[in-house]
Amino acid sequence: MWSRRQRRLRPLSCGVEELRCRRREREAALRKARREQQLVSKRLLRDEDPEKAEGYVAVILGEAEIQQFLRLAQRGTEEKEREKALVSLRRGLQHPETQQAFIRLEGSIRTLVGLLTSNQALLQLEAARCLHELSHSELSAVAEACLPATSYLLTYLSGHSSDFIELCLYTLGNLIVESEAVRRQLLPQGIVPALAACIQSPHLTVLEALGYALSQLLQAKEAPEKIIPSVLGSTLPQHMLQLLQPGPKLNLGVAVEFAWCLHYIICSQVNNALLITHGALSTLGLLLLDLAGAVQRTEDAGLELLACPVLRCLSNLLTEAAVEAVGEQMQLRDERVVAALFILLQFFLQKQPSLLPEGLWLLNNLTANSPSFCTSLLSLDLIEPLLRLLSVSNVVSVLVLTVVCNVAEKGPAYCQRLWPGPLLPSLLDTLVFSDTEVVGQSLELLQLLFLYQPGAVQAFLQQSGLQALQRHEEVAQLQDRVRALQQTARHG
Repeated sequence: MWSRRQRRLRPLSCGVEELRCRRREREAALRKARREQQLVSKRLLRDEDPEKAEGYVAVILGEAEIQQFLRLAQRGTEEKEREKALVSLRRGLQHPETQQAFIRLEGSIRTLVGLLTSNQALLQLEAARCLHELSHSELSAVAEACLPATSYLLTYLSGHSSDFIELCLYTLGNLIVESEAVRRQLLPQGIVPALAACIQSPHLTVLEALGYALSQLLQAKEAPEKIIPSVLGSTLPQHMLQLLQPGPKLNLGVAVEFAWCLHYIICSQVNNALLITHGALSTLGLLLLDLAGAVQRTEDAGLELLACPVLRCLSNLLTEAAVEAVGEQMQLRDERVVAALFILLQFFLQKQPSLLPEGLWLLNNLTANSPSFCTSLLSLDLIEPLLRLLSVSNVVSVLVLTVVCNVAEKGPAYCQRLWPGPLLPSLLDTLVFSDTEVVGQSLELLQLLFLYQPGAVQAFLQQSGLQALQRHEEVAQLQDRVRALQQTARHG
């Protein structure tokens, strides 16, 4: 492939287009890998009770003890005695051994469901808490044993007690993530309409719990075919975007949950055009600006938890939006977006370096096909701060070099603004790296500089560039590119 890019020895337009196509193919593969990696990851939310702090140690219960507590809860003479029996059972259900004994016991779930549907509020609450403990189990058999309770949990989402609704939502979320059988049952039972009704709740605790339950549903392997189309056909997306609108009413916990929900929907690629139509790019772009302002005003932990899914949502949406429509859809000036992104990159560098690739991936997608975003990068003098990130890690280095490649491939006018400066010394430093991907991206950038910037070849030779290339002559993945650069440098 690289033999076509011997610059002054052959027509040049072919090499530039090939360079662009190669990088886009590689980025498409990377996007696919990132999507798959995120969709299989799970976040379990556990809602621990405070009893342990009061000096109580939960004990493992055998079948006889479980049966006794269920009998007392069902037939006790006093309500307090019945409630106490369920509290003891709930504490015992914190242990996997008790959970397994419980589901082995015939009629245990039926009895618990009966108590869940009783007309006594305290017993109903304790029965729901017992189900919640069962939902924490890592054994799919335990989750599937709770199937008879799911329709009642859904029904109670339309109740009046925000605490009870919150408990039902977390229980459903835990059951969803553990069992496909549970998900198969919940869909025809109407979980999507139930969640769509619930999202209009004025209670933040309910909204956060709803975001958790929905995120578990959206991560299911069958979600793109069986779940996400129903979600997109409901009012959930519009309400999710409203909850992500920056302003005094924005709640961090709620926003984090729904930003992840949006991320899973976007990664499915079912109908991202619909989300863009609903104003997703504009909402997320404004939220990005708001986050950049927030990290400058406060050092409170937690902002990075929202920044991560917001950056991923924007990055993936930008790969589908028409290039000419991006600025209009985001309703933002290019300079504001780029400046906000660099504020976040500096914040990540100091507080959470593992998130640097997320910000750089968005910068890559902004600059890949947009001369105006590349112009913003140059106008704000951000190339040098960008190059300083080369020392962070190989992953970060590849992304930094890819962004600079995006700028360089826009043509001679852009390469002239990259030159002179720290770019060539930085590239020569990266040629000392042993990572093939970092070196390969450096070679690609050098090829663009040789093509568009007449003084680059001479400066490269004067700074011992050919000697730097020699160490990679025997690397199979780099040989063709090294030889092409050597030939261009010697004959250019």
